Amino acid sequence: MRLLISGGGTGGHIYPALALIKRLKERRLIDDDEVLYVGTKKGLEADIVTKAGIPFETIEIQGFRRRLTLQNLTTIDKFRKSLSRAKQIIQDFQPDIVVGTGGYVCAPVCYEASRLKIPTMIHEQNSVAGMSNKFLAHFVDRVAYVFPEVAHQFSEKKKLIQTGNPRAQEVAALKPTGILKTLGLNPELKTLLIVGGSRGAEPLNKAVVKAIPELSEKPYQVLFITGRALYENVHQAIGTVKEAPNIKIVPYLDNLSQLLPEISVLCGRSGATTLAEITALGIPSILIPSPYVTHDHQSKNADYLVESSAALLLPEMELNGRSLVAATDHILLDSEVWQQMHMAALALATPDASDQMITEMLSLVRQYHH
Repeated sequence: MRLLISGGGTGGHIYPALALIKRLKERRLIDDDEVLYVGTKKGLEADIVTKAGIPFETIEIQGFRRRLTLQNLTTIDKFRKSLSRAKQIIQDFQPDIVVGTGGYVCAPVCYEASRLKIPTMIHEQNSVAGMSNKFLAHFVDRVAYVFPEVAHQFSEKKKLIQTGNPRAQEVAALKPTGILKTLGLNPELKTLLIVGGSRGAEPLNKAVVKAIPELSEKPYQVLFITGRALYENVHQAIGTVKEAPNIKIVPYLDNLSQLLPEISVLCGRSGATTLAEITALGIPSILIPSPYVTHDHQSKNADYLVESSAALLLPEMELNGRSLVAATDHILLDSEVWQQMHMAALALATPDASDQMITEMLSLVRQYHH
């Protein structure tokens, strides 16, 4: 099977695509040269996908402003050009199926594929549908989604299929590899992981710095990932406090997901990928939705876990050293609370998300070939 896949801009659109490709290869459904990833030069995908050794082609496109502006007119012109570029890529590669995982770049790709009568499927990771996916839903064959509440944002119900996030299947299979030990932490202790994403989250970091004196006296340990750009600030702010043996502070870990099987609680943002990963392993969480994302989708993502008792919500407005410690204590000092949240998180997981998508893909390809 020849697969053309497109998605870009942020990791949330890229990692599910990579997880799906990985699973297709594990099941020997595609060879290395039977997949092509289409992204933009400027998005994170240019770096991430090429590093993963996957053939990569680019299309130039930019997002629409939500108001009618002069820039939108150049965007429309670029969109027209991107359509002919997408058509050329599709005709050269001759895919059996085209999958879009969100971001502006997949709009021309999936739209052209549907016009060329090639099976198409899009995947929506968030609880609020992105602009590209809303547009594409009218043209593609299938709309795969994760959060139940996103379903009513698409009008064509017969196209919808709830699969979960492919990243969940990848993470569900992970086993502890001893990363805590290499970081100088105790693998026997309960561990709180605090992470604000690769760039870090300043308000979260400030709260952690305030909480450190109290956290250093707890019977659990803390791994605090500051984000590369913010590490120096944190280091200086802590300068006056001596680092405790149960607290480890690092700028960033590239193999972050490898660490997940070894942690007890995650405290951080509620991006779609993070939530897919922690539910896959049943990790209770303290979620601080980023207020700076479109349509406040991180709050809506978080609500899904909070309403199921798999997570505690800590809005950024209420985030400080004291509220952070209180939330952590609530989960880590009461094994019954931890166990209930653990089971609730597992109940939301989709450890076969990629396989569910693949089943749907294979059936689409068969339908078209008949």
